[in-house]
Amino acid sequence: MEKLKPSKVRYYADKLAVEAEPGLTNAQLMLTNHDLKPVEPERRQWGPWNFVGFWVADSFNINTWMISSSMISGDDGISWWQSWLCVWIGYSIAGCFICLTGRIGAQYHISFPVIARASFGTWGSLWPVFNRAAMACIWYGVQAWIGGQCVTLMLRAIWSDYQDLPNTFPSQSTNTRDYVSFFLFWFGSLPAIWFPVHKIRHLFTVKAYFAPAAGITFFIWAIVRAHGLGPIVRQGSKAQGSVLAWGMVRGIMSSIANFATLIVNDPDFARFARKPKDALWSQLITIPVGFAVTSFIGIIVSSSSAVIYGGTPVWNPLELLGRFLEGANSGERFGVFIIAASFTLAQLGTNIAANSISAGTDMTALLPRYLNIRRGGYICAIVGLAMCPWNLLSSSNNFTTYLSAYSVFLSSIAGVMICDYYIVRKGYFQIRDLYSARKSSPYYYTFGFSWRGYTA
Repeated sequence: MEKLKPSKVRYYADKLAVEAEPGLTNAQLMLTNHDLKPVEPERRQWGPWNFVGFWVADSFNINTWMISSSMISGDDGISWWQSWLCVWIGYSIAGCFICLTGRIGAQYHISFPVIARASFGTWGSLWPVFNRAAMACIWYGVQAWIGGQCVTLMLRAIWSDYQDLPNTFPSQSTNTRDYVSFFLFWFGSLPAIWFPVHKIRHLFTVKAYFAPAAGITFFIWAIVRAHGLGPIVRQGSKAQGSVLAWGMVRGIMSSIANFATLIVNDPDFARFARKPKDALWSQLITIPVGFAVTSFIGIIVSSSSAVIYGGTPVWNPLELLGRFLEGANSGERFGVFIIAASFTLAQLGTNIAANSISAGTDMTALLPRYLNIRRGGYICAIVGLAMCPWNLLSSSNNFTTYLSAYSVFLSSIAGVMICDYYIVRKGYFQIRDLYSARKSSPYYYTFGFSWRGYTA
């Protein structure tokens, strides 16, 4: 019986292993699989308009609204135009970094975990990859929680009694109603993780039409209820002097931090570009413009709440949309349902693009013999469910503090990769050696770790 146990373990381990090329050594099996290899020509299906649609679709999500609108909330909030200026500066800087990292993936058709091996070493790259995977899992939970709030609005628009669903949760940070909505969104997202990356671009095309239309509708509705733009834009900044200056710096950094995962994540999508320039201008222009437009809508909608209801601006647009349901007629309830449904689609697309795929790609590199992008995406979803995202979103201060803190780790990783590729290596990689664990490999360094990369 003792002799059978190891054989059974091996049998089930082989069953769980992903498909691999025959004849690979154990070391090679720890460095490569189908999802880590350079993308073959037949899978390079992303043209410039696919990238435009991707970023337009990604910009229209509730999280982008909340980051910009949180700048004007609170007792030390800045004015609407100062907030929008922070958005333009922050996302323009982020767009440049996106193109710098995306160029690497588009040129060699490799993903972030493989690129990181050049800068941090064959085995040293696993720590940066783990960090990005952790960030993506946290973000998955955050976006799913926001998506759950969209589901709540949809159900409230149909059944007003859903708002008063009995609470059985002991936590003060959430309740039964919100958790049920969160779980419905989370569960409904699972089928979307199944599709391969090069085919999911069609989801972003649909979202790029539907979500902006709903956002603009919400924008117009808020202006009408505030009796025009005049009362909204006449609101000044509550912050003055150094408080104002630091508020703007915090706003710029929050906008950049919104891209903390995406900056290192872009090679995962850019590697599917037909040619390198397809991932350049399409991203460099669309990112600041798309996110600035979305942020402007969020800023004005948030500012309108102070005019409509008085007091501090509502930094969460879903909370404001929920207030629109109070005393609403059937037509207004239908409008809330359609806008909430489009936001649900927006959150789904963002969660798959920015979090599920990036986490799946990273986990593929952490355990390539047993994980691929699809399996990693489902693990990401499980972590997102378990991390209790409602605690992170309990206030705008918690939200922006977390963004700024974790972006420090990912920005340092991106900085090392960019400098290594463009300055040290002059844009040249030996692709075969990126998949080798031999000591003679130029990327093996010292026991597989690059102390220069970690020091930088």
